[in-house]
Amino acid sequence: MPSETLVIVPTFNERDNLPQLVKRLMAQTVPLDVLVVDDNSPDGTGRIADEIAASNPHVHVLHRQEKNGLGRAYIAGFGWALSRGYEFIFEMDADFSHNPSDIPKFLDAAKDGDADLVLGSRYKDGIRVINWPLDRLILSMGAGQYVRTITGMQVSDPTGGFKCFRRRALEKVDLGSVRSNGYSFQVELTHRIWRRGGKISEVPIIFTDRFQGSSKMSKAIVREALWMVWRLWWLNGLRRSPRTEVV
Repeated sequence: MPSETLVIVPTFNERDNLPQLVKRLMAQTVPLDVLVVDDNSPDGTGRIADEIAASNPHVHVLHRQEKNGLGRAYIAGFGWALSRGYEFIFEMDADFSHNPSDIPKFLDAAKDGDADLVLGSRYKDGIRVINWPLDRLILSMGAGQYVRTITGMQVSDPTGGFKCFRRRALEKVDLGSVRSNGYSFQVELTHRIWRRGGKISEVPIIFTDRFQGSSKMSKAIVREALWMVWRLWWLNGLRRSPRTEVV
């Protein structure tokens, strides 16, 4: 039977992680499909994804011709998912920083709590981050406070990248107008749903930094995030509260 759940995994040079990640995803107790969005990885990740998909009808691959950002990869994946009728659409990193075993509790929050967006939080009811240096942890927590102060959006982990969207929420977002592309993409998409009155839930997760490959963090990504938050405040009419309409 077709699954109503899709996990989107953007990849760039993740050949060492992808086979095991797909294996873990397929072992979950809930039925799901996987979409690998590969940005023409030089290490052959796209070819490996094609080989996996050829032997598993629940795995799909979307090839993009160049690496032009996390946000653009997810936007392409969302369009693919919406055109095929998925109801629950996940964002998930390819490097095992997000635990596939958490997926069922995201779905419980979306279904039982009727949430439009479920965020995996590293900081809800405590700090649950493994293998990060102190300066990276301070940067992440400081970024969250920066977002909350400027926008008024009171979520504990607005920059996190493990999420589950309801179809109805993504359909209300003009995906073509999403401007951000780095980690601020996570803030922008959450803010767009929040400011339209969408219901957002948070579930606690344990975040484990990658053990293989290299981080995609850069100074350019940080600069984008700094100004993007002010832009979101402006787009919300200088308000620090959501609009009245419901997603």
